[in-house]
Amino acid sequence: MLVTVVIPCYNSERSIRQVVELTMEEFSRMPNYECDFVLVNDYSRDNTFEVIKQLAAEYPCVHGISLMRNFSQHNATMCAFNYADGDLILGMDDDLQCHPSQIPLLLETIEQGYDLVYGVYPSRKNSALKNFSSWLNRITSRKLLGRPKGIEASNFWVLTKAIKDELIKYKNYNPEVDALFTRMTSNIGNVTIEHHKREYGSSGYTLKKLIHLWLSYFNYTVVPLRFVSIMGGTTAGLGFVFGIITAIRKLLDPGMPAGWASIICIMLLFFGMVLLSLGIIGEYIGNIVLTLNSTPQYIIREKVNL
Repeated sequence: MLVTVVIPCYNSERSIRQVVELTMEEFSRMPNYECDFVLVNDYSRDNTFEVIKQLAAEYPCVHGISLMRNFSQHNATMCAFNYADGDLILGMDDDLQCHPSQIPLLLETIEQGYDLVYGVYPSRKNSALKNFSSWLNRITSRKLLGRPKGIEASNFWVLTKAIKDELIKYKNYNPEVDALFTRMTSNIGNVTIEHHKREYGSSGYTLKKLIHLWLSYFNYTVVPLRFVSIMGGTTAGLGFVFGIITAIRKLLDPGMPAGWASIICIMLLFFGMVLLSLGIIGEYIGNIVLTLNSTPQYIIREKVNL
């Protein structure tokens, strides 16, 4: 069975060779599988693509793609899907935190009949910011996307060709692969694996990129719009009730002060909620405009062994 390993690469000139060669070693010990690679260079600032070209020259099973600008990890992954021919598709990072030694656990689990299997970590060796964003991702993906209860996501996963064939039909400029996975299937498994420390450098995810990634959930759910509707109805109801109470109190006690401070607090509350609602609606409108303008999901500059 052929397993295509897809790896989005960003500033990984020191680690990507090690990732590829360790993965090959792991597959050499599994006679029922063979592997190939689709490595997508997401406009790295170092010599990552030069290393990818060297690997492609040495190993016919290594295929390389270089993008014309930095599109983000999920866009690079979607690009790789379009060139993945394996019976199974294995996704992993380029920094050795998703360690190749854990691949057999993922393959053993998907053989149990799952469409998708995530490797999950008992403890994560990331920065506080990255751990917080992972926690937020788990909570929001369950509430907004309907991910099955008890299932956790990570950047280390394996899925079937049938799921990949559906994924590549999606052409939106701002993909979020975990959200797409949830759309495709509920037959998802977890397997506990070891999370390794990053061998070189630091995460390419800044706070801005993490926020942008989280906002991409708005492409896949109408829950925030429904929340705004409920919030608006609730506050309107409360305003009506408090208005009646205030009128009755004024009739019973004509000398009761109007309460400038309370009026200002109520105005701030309601104006804040209106602006929040407009912001959420604006996210949806912005995504629609960018999609209608045919914003590209990715643009390829160069391909190697493809």
